Amino acid sequence: MANFETHGTHMMRCDAVLIAGPTASGKSAAALALAHHISGALINADAMQVYREAPILTAQPDGEARAKAPHFLYGHVPVCEPYSVGRYVEDAREALAKAHAMGKIPILVGGTGLYFSALAEGLANVPPIPPETRARSRALMEEIGVGELHARLAERDAKTAAELRPTDSQRVVRAWEVLEATGRPLRHWRQAQTPPLLNELKLARFVLDPPRPLLRLKIAERFQSMLGHGGMDEALALAALDPSLPAAKLLGLRPLIAYAQGRLSREEAIEEAVNATRQFAKRQLTWFRNRMADYVWFDPNESNIIAIYDDFSA
Repeated sequence: MANFETHGTHMMRCDAVLIAGPTASGKSAAALALAHHISGALINADAMQVYREAPILTAQPDGEARAKAPHFLYGHVPVCEPYSVGRYVEDAREALAKAHAMGKIPILVGGTGLYFSALAEGLANVPPIPPETRARSRALMEEIGVGELHARLAERDAKTAAELRPTDSQRVVRAWEVLEATGRPLRHWRQAQTPPLLNELKLARFVLDPPRPLLRLKIAERFQSMLGHGGMDEALALAALDPSLPAAKLLGLRPLIAYAQGRLSREEAIEEAVNATRQFAKRQLTWFRNRMADYVWFDPNESNIIAIYDDFSA
């Protein structure tokens, strides 16, 4: 991918920008400001913001934001589809090509560390899993629970199991079905990864790192705002969603449904949703610290991403 000119008079040396950060840290606003500065196009790198039916609960950019810069991969997948990181990489490949054709600098922004890892480091080249193996694996998990499936995985593939949280049903069952279908651990396939999509590109890479007390406050404020702008209606429309689908992990979804069904009070639902979001943000930051230590970290409340980018690209 060639370098792109900004709307100014100088040439930026970066081919693409990566902006990661925990939920509610201000990533989208920072990316939009930078897009205006460098004539950029935003490409979503958040696993929940791909879903069409939940733009409010997933805090997707609104129409006003989208009018200011091109946006790709927001709300392009129905919640009934089990969207995967492999499909994301292919969608991102197409979005990067579109941004390139428009003469825009791609700005990949989101909170899903696995997406950034797949883009920058490559994707495990796992053979297709037969549908019957996948169905059998998921049925087993439903029968014995994710904790017991994780324990059985550990007996056969201790190294992969050690890398997974025992409560992460999606990744535990994925590791199990790969082992069942191929006879080889998932880590074996990771060693034969496809070339990274961003290979040989000149990248500017940033992580937004706001103070924890302020982040906790922002999470609570944003959730209240979501409720005031139709978040409850979105949750009710998704009440019958299959709990095994990735979209069912949407933050706040289950507490809001419980409130609507009278199983939680409004205050309890809000508290549960906010606490779950805060825990999720904590896990995001742990991933970023472990896997993105070489990114440029900054507090968005004290530093301006435009100034940081200009210094980086000088």
